[in-house]
Amino acid sequence: MTAYDAIVLAGGAAKRLGGADKPGIRVGGRALLDRVLAACADASTTVVVGGRRSTVRPVIWTHEEPRGGGPLAALDAGIRRTTEERVLVLSADLPFLGAETVATLLAAAGEGQRDGALCTDQEGRDQPLVAVYRAEPLRRELALLATEHGGLSGLPLRLLTHELDLARVAADPLASFDCDTWEDIASARARIREHGAVLDEWITAVKNELGIELDVDTGVLLDLARDAAHGVARPAAPLTTFLVGYAAAMASSEGAGDSATAVAEAARKAAALALRWADENETQ
Repeated sequence: MTAYDAIVLAGGAAKRLGGADKPGIRVGGRALLDRVLAACADASTTVVVGGRRSTVRPVIWTHEEPRGGGPLAALDAGIRRTTEERVLVLSADLPFLGAETVATLLAAAGEGQRDGALCTDQEGRDQPLVAVYRAEPLRRELALLATEHGGLSGLPLRLLTHELDLARVAADPLASFDCDTWEDIASARARIREHGAVLDEWITAVKNELGIELDVDTGVLLDLARDAAHGVARPAAPLTTFLVGYAAAMASSEGAGDSATAVAEAARKAAALALRWADENETQ
Protein backbone atom coordinates (compact mmCIF):
# COMPACT_ATOMS: atom_id res chain seq x y z
CA MET A 1 0.00 0.00 0.00
CA THR A 2 1.07 3.58 -0.65
CA ALA A 3 2.88 5.13 2.30
CA TYR A 4 0.91 7.89 3.97
CA ASP A 5 0.53 9.88 7.17
CA ALA A 6 -2.81 10.46 8.87
CA ILE A 7 -4.24 13.58 10.50
CA VAL A 8 -7.32 13.15 12.67
CA LEU A 9 -9.17 16.29 13.70
CA ALA A 10 -10.51 15.69 17.21
CA GLY A 11 -11.20 19.20 18.43
CA GLY A 12 -14.32 21.34 18.19
CA ALA A 13 -16.91 22.37 20.73
CA ALA A 14 -19.54 19.69 19.88
CA LYS A 15 -22.28 22.25 20.49
CA ARG A 16 -25.01 19.99 19.11
CA LEU A 17 -23.93 17.36 21.63
CA GLY A 18 -24.17 19.80 24.50
CA GLY A 19 -20.41 20.18 24.71
CA ALA A 20 -19.81 16.44 25.26
CA ASP A 21 -16.38 14.96 24.53
CA LYS A 22 -17.40 13.72 21.09
CA PRO A 23 -14.22 11.77 20.18
CA GLY A 24 -14.59 9.85 23.45
CA ILE A 25 -18.25 8.88 22.98
CA ARG A 26 -18.54 5.13 22.60
CA VAL A 27 -20.27 3.39 19.73
CA GLY A 28 -20.21 -0.38 19.80
CA GLY A 29 -18.11 -0.29 22.96
CA ARG A 30 -15.31 1.74 21.34
CA ALA A 31 -14.61 5.46 21.42
CA LEU A 32 -15.31 7.22 18.13
CA LEU A 33 -11.68 8.32 17.95
CA ASP A 34 -10.43 4.75 18.42
CA ARG A 35 -12.72 3.55 15.64
CA VAL A 36 -11.20 6.11 13.28
CA LEU A 37 -7.66 5.23 14.38
CA ALA A 38 -8.35 1.58 13.56
CA ALA A 39 -9.20 2.51 9.97
CA CYS A 40 -5.76 4.10 9.44
CA ALA A 41 -3.69 1.70 11.53
CA ASP A 42 -1.07 1.34 8.78
CA ALA A 43 -0.29 5.07 8.56
CA SER A 44 3.40 5.86 8.91
CA THR A 45 2.59 8.61 11.41
CA THR A 46 -0.77 9.50 12.93
CA VAL A 47 -1.30 13.00 14.25
CA VAL A 48 -4.38 13.80 16.34
CA VAL A 49 -5.28 17.47 16.64
CA GLY A 50 -7.18 17.94 19.89
CA GLY A 51 -7.07 17.31 23.59
CA ARG A 52 -4.98 14.39 24.82
CA ARG A 53 -6.80 11.23 25.86
CA SER A 54 -6.23 7.51 26.09
CA THR A 55 -6.18 5.87 22.65
CA VAL A 56 -6.05 2.33 21.34
CA ARG A 57 -2.65 2.95 19.70
CA PRO A 58 0.12 5.54 19.99
CA VAL A 59 -0.35 8.85 18.16
CA ILE A 60 1.30 12.27 18.03
CA TRP A 61 -0.73 14.98 19.74
CA THR A 62 -0.92 18.60 18.74
CA HIS A 63 -3.42 21.45 18.74
CA GLU A 64 -4.37 24.34 16.50
CA GLU A 65 -3.43 27.96 17.13
CA PRO A 66 -5.51 29.53 18.44
CA ARG A 67 -7.41 26.78 20.24
CA GLY A 68 -10.83 26.38 18.70
CA GLY A 69 -9.61 27.97 15.46
CA GLY A 70 -11.55 25.57 13.26
CA PRO A 71 -10.67 22.83 10.76
CA LEU A 72 -8.21 24.74 8.59
CA ALA A 73 -6.19 25.85 11.59
CA ALA A 74 -6.29 22.28 12.92
CA LEU A 75 -5.23 20.87 9.56
CA ASP A 76 -2.32 23.30 9.43
CA ALA A 77 -1.21 22.22 12.90
CA GLY A 78 -1.45 18.56 11.93
CA ILE A 79 0.43 18.72 8.64
CA ARG A 80 3.37 20.38 10.36
CA ARG A 81 3.97 17.04 12.10
CA THR A 82 3.86 14.86 8.95
CA THR A 83 6.52 13.86 6.43
CA GLU A 84 4.96 11.50 3.87
CA GLU A 85 4.02 12.64 0.37
CA ARG A 86 0.35 11.79 0.94
CA VAL A 87 -1.76 12.72 3.94
CA LEU A 88 -5.04 11.12 4.98
CA VAL A 89 -7.31 13.66 6.69
CA LEU A 90 -10.21 12.46 8.84
CA SER A 91 -12.61 13.81 11.40
CA ALA A 92 -12.77 11.88 14.68
CA ASP A 93 -16.49 11.08 14.49
CA LEU A 94 -16.72 8.49 11.69
CA PRO A 95 -18.00 5.27 13.28
CA PHE A 96 -18.23 3.27 10.05
CA LEU A 97 -15.05 4.31 8.28
CA GLY A 98 -13.07 1.24 7.22
CA ALA A 99 -9.60 0.50 5.91
CA GLU A 100 -11.10 -0.31 2.50
CA THR A 101 -12.27 3.30 2.09
CA VAL A 102 -8.81 4.54 3.04
CA ALA A 103 -7.29 2.24 0.40
CA THR A 104 -9.76 3.50 -2.22
CA LEU A 105 -8.90 7.12 -1.48
CA LEU A 106 -5.16 6.44 -1.62
CA ALA A 107 -5.55 4.73 -4.98
CA ALA A 108 -7.65 7.59 -6.38
CA ALA A 109 -5.21 10.20 -5.07
CA GLY A 110 -2.34 8.41 -6.76
CA GLU A 111 -3.81 8.61 -10.25
CA GLY A 112 -2.31 11.24 -12.55
CA GLN A 113 -1.14 14.56 -11.15
CA ARG A 114 -4.18 15.40 -9.03
CA ASP A 115 -3.84 17.02 -5.64
CA GLY A 116 -5.76 14.28 -3.87
CA ALA A 117 -9.13 12.57 -3.55
CA LEU A 118 -12.11 13.02 -1.25
CA CYS A 119 -15.29 11.12 -0.50
CA THR A 120 -18.70 12.33 -1.57
CA ASP A 121 -21.82 11.41 0.39
CA GLN A 122 -25.06 9.96 -0.98
CA GLU A 123 -26.24 13.43 -1.97
CA GLY A 124 -23.00 14.09 -3.86
CA ARG A 125 -21.65 16.55 -1.29
CA ASP A 126 -17.90 16.76 -0.80
CA GLN A 127 -16.49 15.38 2.45
CA PRO A 128 -13.09 17.09 2.83
CA LEU A 129 -12.50 15.39 6.19
CA VAL A 130 -12.65 11.96 4.57
CA ALA A 131 -9.88 12.58 2.06
CA VAL A 132 -6.30 12.02 0.97
CA TYR A 133 -4.22 15.04 -0.07
CA ARG A 134 -0.79 15.39 -1.58
CA ALA A 135 1.20 17.13 1.11
CA GLU A 136 2.98 19.71 -1.06
CA PRO A 137 -0.10 21.37 -2.63
CA LEU A 138 -1.93 21.11 0.70
CA ARG A 139 0.84 23.01 2.51
CA ARG A 140 1.01 25.55 -0.32
CA GLU A 141 -2.71 26.33 -0.28
CA LEU A 142 -2.82 26.57 3.50
CA ALA A 143 0.04 29.07 3.42
CA LEU A 144 -1.65 31.12 0.67
CA LEU A 145 -4.95 31.20 2.59
CA ALA A 146 -3.19 32.25 5.78
CA THR A 147 -1.46 35.09 3.93
CA GLU A 148 -4.61 36.21 2.15
CA HIS A 149 -6.83 36.19 5.24
CA GLY A 150 -4.29 37.05 7.89
CA GLY A 151 -4.59 33.57 9.44
CA LEU A 152 -6.61 30.38 9.17
CA SER A 153 -8.78 30.69 12.27
CA GLY A 154 -12.48 30.48 11.48
CA LEU A 155 -12.07 29.89 7.75
CA PRO A 156 -14.28 27.25 6.08
CA LEU A 157 -12.81 24.14 4.50
CA ARG A 158 -14.35 24.92 1.12
CA LEU A 159 -11.80 27.71 0.63
CA LEU A 160 -9.14 25.00 0.58
CA THR A 161 -10.87 22.35 -1.51
CA HIS A 162 -11.94 24.85 -4.18
CA GLU A 163 -8.27 25.55 -4.92
CA LEU A 164 -7.20 21.91 -5.19
CA ASP A 165 -7.68 19.47 -8.07
CA LEU A 166 -9.34 16.59 -6.25
CA ALA A 167 -10.85 13.34 -7.47
CA ARG A 168 -14.30 12.53 -6.11
CA VAL A 169 -14.85 9.04 -4.70
CA ALA A 170 -18.34 7.67 -4.10
CA ALA A 171 -17.32 5.21 -1.40
CA ASP A 172 -19.44 3.14 0.94
CA PRO A 173 -22.43 5.35 1.88
CA LEU A 174 -21.64 4.82 5.56
CA ALA A 175 -17.96 5.73 5.26
CA SER A 176 -18.64 9.45 5.64
CA PHE A 177 -21.47 9.11 8.17
CA ASP A 178 -20.49 11.42 11.01
CA CYS A 179 -21.98 11.91 14.46
CA ASP A 180 -22.93 15.53 15.02
CA THR A 181 -26.02 14.98 17.21
CA TRP A 182 -27.25 12.54 19.82
CA GLU A 183 -29.66 11.26 17.17
CA ASP A 184 -26.66 10.41 14.99
CA ILE A 185 -25.05 8.58 17.92
CA ALA A 186 -28.24 6.61 18.58
CA SER A 187 -28.51 5.72 14.89
CA ALA A 188 -24.90 4.50 14.76
CA ARG A 189 -25.34 2.41 17.90
CA ALA A 190 -28.52 0.84 16.53
CA ARG A 191 -26.94 0.04 13.16
CA ILE A 192 -23.97 -1.68 14.80
CA ARG A 193 -26.35 -3.98 16.65
CA GLU A 194 -28.08 -5.12 13.47
CA HIS A 195 -27.80 -8.84 12.83
CA GLY A 196 -25.33 -8.65 9.96
CA ALA A 197 -22.81 -6.51 11.83
CA VAL A 198 -23.10 -7.22 15.52
CA LEU A 199 -20.77 -10.24 15.69
CA ASP A 200 -17.85 -8.60 13.89
CA GLU A 201 -18.34 -5.44 15.92
CA TRP A 202 -18.36 -7.40 19.17
CA ILE A 203 -15.24 -9.40 18.32
CA THR A 204 -13.41 -6.20 17.33
CA ALA A 205 -14.48 -4.49 20.55
CA VAL A 206 -13.29 -7.46 22.64
CA LYS A 207 -9.91 -7.56 20.91
CA ASN A 208 -9.58 -3.82 21.44
CA GLU A 209 -10.48 -4.11 25.12
CA LEU A 210 -8.03 -6.97 25.70
CA GLY A 211 -5.24 -5.48 23.62
CA ILE A 212 -5.24 -8.40 21.18
CA GLU A 213 -4.06 -7.95 17.61
CA LEU A 214 -5.13 -11.24 16.10
CA ASP A 215 -7.07 -12.08 12.96
CA VAL A 216 -8.70 -15.50 13.18
CA ASP A 217 -11.42 -17.26 11.22
CA THR A 218 -14.42 -16.70 13.47
CA GLY A 219 -16.38 -19.15 11.35
CA VAL A 220 -14.07 -21.96 12.50
CA LEU A 221 -14.62 -21.05 16.15
CA LEU A 222 -18.40 -20.78 15.68
CA ASP A 223 -18.49 -24.17 14.02
CA LEU A 224 -16.45 -25.59 16.90
CA ALA A 225 -18.84 -24.08 19.46
CA ARG A 226 -21.81 -25.54 17.58
CA ASP A 227 -20.25 -29.02 17.39
CA ALA A 228 -19.35 -28.96 21.09
CA ALA A 229 -22.84 -27.80 22.08
CA HIS A 230 -24.64 -30.37 19.94
CA GLY A 231 -22.26 -33.29 20.27
CA VAL A 232 -21.42 -32.96 23.98
CA ALA A 233 -23.54 -30.49 25.95
CA ARG A 234 -24.43 -26.81 25.62
CA PRO A 235 -22.04 -25.64 28.37
CA ALA A 236 -19.22 -27.34 26.45
CA ALA A 237 -19.29 -24.61 23.78
CA PRO A 238 -17.82 -21.66 25.72
CA LEU A 239 -15.51 -23.89 27.76
CA THR A 240 -14.13 -25.54 24.63
CA THR A 241 -13.44 -22.26 22.85
CA PHE A 242 -11.73 -20.97 25.99
CA LEU A 243 -9.48 -24.03 26.09
CA VAL A 244 -8.71 -23.65 22.38
CA GLY A 245 -7.56 -20.09 23.04
CA TYR A 246 -5.45 -21.20 25.98
CA ALA A 247 -3.84 -23.99 23.95
CA ALA A 248 -3.12 -21.61 21.09
CA ALA A 249 -1.47 -19.14 23.47
CA MET A 250 0.70 -21.91 24.91
CA ALA A 251 1.71 -23.11 21.45
CA SER A 252 2.62 -19.59 20.32
CA SER A 253 4.69 -18.95 23.44
CA GLU A 254 6.63 -22.13 22.72
CA GLY A 255 7.42 -20.97 19.19
CA ALA A 256 5.03 -23.32 17.39
CA GLY A 257 3.93 -20.85 14.70
CA ASP A 258 1.99 -17.60 14.74
CA SER A 259 -1.10 -17.07 16.89
CA ALA A 260 -3.69 -17.25 14.11
CA THR A 261 -2.28 -20.57 12.88
CA ALA A 262 -2.16 -21.91 16.45
CA VAL A 263 -5.83 -21.03 16.98
CA ALA A 264 -6.82 -22.73 13.73
CA GLU A 265 -4.89 -25.89 14.59
CA ALA A 266 -6.27 -26.08 18.14
CA ALA A 267 -9.80 -25.51 16.84
CA ARG A 268 -9.35 -28.27 14.25
CA LYS A 269 -8.28 -30.77 16.89
CA ALA A 270 -11.11 -29.84 19.25
CA ALA A 271 -13.71 -29.98 16.47
CA ALA A 272 -12.53 -33.46 15.48
CA LEU A 273 -12.81 -34.54 19.11
CA ALA A 274 -16.36 -33.15 19.36
CA LEU A 275 -17.38 -35.09 16.26
CA ARG A 276 -15.86 -38.30 17.62
CA TRP A 277 -17.72 -37.72 20.88
CA ALA A 278 -21.00 -37.26 18.98
CA ASP A 279 -20.39 -40.40 16.93
CA GLU A 280 -19.96 -42.46 20.08
CA ASN A 281 -23.27 -41.20 21.45
CA GLU A 282 -25.06 -42.10 18.24
CA THR A 283 -23.68 -45.65 18.15
CA GLN A 284 -24.72 -46.50 21.71
